[in-house]
Amino acid sequence: MVFTEGDIANLRASLQDAVIKCSERCLYQSAKWAAELLDSLPEPAAPDGRVKIAHTPRGYMPAILTPNPDDVEAELEAVEFNKYLMAKSFFDCREFDRCTAVFLPDSLLSTILAAKSAESPLLASQTKTKDPGAPSAAYASPSGSLPELSQKSLFLALYAKMLSGEKRKDEDSEMVIGPQDIGSVSNKHLPVISRYLKSWFDERRSSPEDISYEGSQGWLEYLYGMVLAKQKNIEEALQWFLRSVHLFPMNWGCWLEMTSAISRVEMLNKIIPRLPQHIVSYMFHIHTSLELYQPTSELQTALAQLQEIFPDSPFLLTCSALYLNHTKALKEAAAEFNHLLSLHPHRLDQLDIYSNILYVLNERPKLAFLAHLCSSVDKFRPESCVVIGNYYSLLSQHEKAVQYFRRALALDRSCLSAWTLMGHEYVELKNTHAAIESYRRGVDINRRDYRAWYGLGQTYEMLEMYQYALWYYKKAAGLRPWDGKMWMAVGACLQKLGRERDGIKALKRALLADTYYESTNSSFGSAGGGLNRAVLGTLDTDVLIQIATMYDTLDEEEEARSYMELCVAQEDGNVDSPGGDNGLVEAAGRVLDDDADTRDERDANQGTGVTTVTSKARMWLARYALRHEDFDTANRLANELCQDGQDVEEAKAIMREARTQMDAAESRGGG
Repeated sequence: MVFTEGDIANLRASLQDAVIKCSERCLYQSAKWAAELLDSLPEPAAPDGRVKIAHTPRGYMPAILTPNPDDVEAELEAVEFNKYLMAKSFFDCREFDRCTAVFLPDSLLSTILAAKSAESPLLASQTKTKDPGAPSAAYASPSGSLPELSQKSLFLALYAKMLSGEKRKDEDSEMVIGPQDIGSVSNKHLPVISRYLKSWFDERRSSPEDISYEGSQGWLEYLYGMVLAKQKNIEEALQWFLRSVHLFPMNWGCWLEMTSAISRVEMLNKIIPRLPQHIVSYMFHIHTSLELYQPTSELQTALAQLQEIFPDSPFLLTCSALYLNHTKALKEAAAEFNHLLSLHPHRLDQLDIYSNILYVLNERPKLAFLAHLCSSVDKFRPESCVVIGNYYSLLSQHEKAVQYFRRALALDRSCLSAWTLMGHEYVELKNTHAAIESYRRGVDINRRDYRAWYGLGQTYEMLEMYQYALWYYKKAAGLRPWDGKMWMAVGACLQKLGRERDGIKALKRALLADTYYESTNSSFGSAGGGLNRAVLGTLDTDVLIQIATMYDTLDEEEEARSYMELCVAQEDGNVDSPGGDNGLVEAAGRVLDDDADTRDERDANQGTGVTTVTSKARMWLARYALRHEDFDTANRLANELCQDGQDVEEAKAIMREARTQMDAAESRGGG
């Protein structure tokens, strides 16, 4: 991705234009995103080393209000200018109904829609998709009865009406996780907005089969897509979002709505070829792939290329931190967030994810500092409440943590982190009903969130409802296939259901998943590389002994012995150590199907040392050796147990039995 000086100048002009156009339409989050990118774009340097004043290709600094290239639209905007300024002022003061009433009073809106419904019964139905081949009354009267408004004013009026409905929806909702809070309150303004926009687009079609709309600039397509997405009409919403980004690709809010609508990697792969050839398409691909937990080496390469163009972009730095987080490089991810925080100490976006990382790393002082910082910047931002809730959770003050997570949800009911983390806290408080409800609400908001699915599995497992738990664990594992924790949960659940054979397969996948992350982190971004046998020294002993136990239950002692030996070998972290036998290497070959010539890093492996789990495996091997009359091995293993101070009495009994049998054998041999 090579950008010339002219490309950079055009990109700067496009970002300036995007900031102003999004601000004109009160799309402040999109304007902020574009402004941050614009600020991170390096200014060109003059030959004498001083920074030149950047000019747009046209040679003038952009005006406060951008001129409209369409003559008809420009004339309408000029006529409406005073009313537009008043409506925007109302919007900025969060008086959404007054903003809408400037251009579309309720009396006018109800009259228009009633007339349209009478003309075409199809417009009255909001749950069915329009058949492209069906006749529409809108084509019979091209002028229609819609008022003549510019697209900018119409967007502002209908967008304000949608936000008014969202505000009323929040007001009508019951207390978070209260007795009446079932999450069924809807935005009652959506049908009105949908019908109006449908009529507007129908009037601009030249024929029923035509999908282009004369003079449309992309903003109303974005709004119509949002309305359809909120009505759960995802497929049609995606079509409108695609039309919008082709007309105006710098509206980041539209790309975010597309990300929210995409729930599977297959959907993303179908969308990618239909995107415009634009730099924002690359950013969308990176952001959506990270939302789908798909960290790949290609993604890391694309991210690095974009960071060369925007060196200190907060958005790209956050994507880099999320990439590291998804590859389990938590310390590196925390360092990236720390760097971002040093550059933008008052920026609270995504800091709830940073607090999750600090929580997992048990970085209590840093989490305390982050909670204090967020509270001093804005204590009533949902992100601040989540950070403070995580801090109280780390202190094991679960009631206070729940209080802050509920506060975050009172501020924003779509705050996914708060729903999931509150479910975790209710699990700690043994309130399984509230935990299940919290996780379910999280899944309703974002079905890609593996943490909510995993939490549901944990909760049902606590209730000993293993079939339900297994189903939810499988959903989590499907979303996060390279996370060993997910497959461990699936394997444990299958074992409790008496399905040892399937459980063994799941636990072997857990071993493969953990090795995948180890190999990825050893060289940053090498996700496509083969598995390294040297990583065998870091296999999870709990998984190994669980596999061995299930083989033992199936009366397959040789397989059980191999995995028990592999478990004991983790104490030294070297599977090829002289103390191991051939069965150990055979077991490793059955677990990981890797290349035999990759052993360069084996000396870097560090073992776990003696643990309770490895001692249990050693005890099993000692009993096994005693049963199979391998008295030397039984004596040696029992002696090691005595030295480790684990199961000393039983180990001494095995030693006595082994020595007795060895002495008897010597006596028979001497006689």
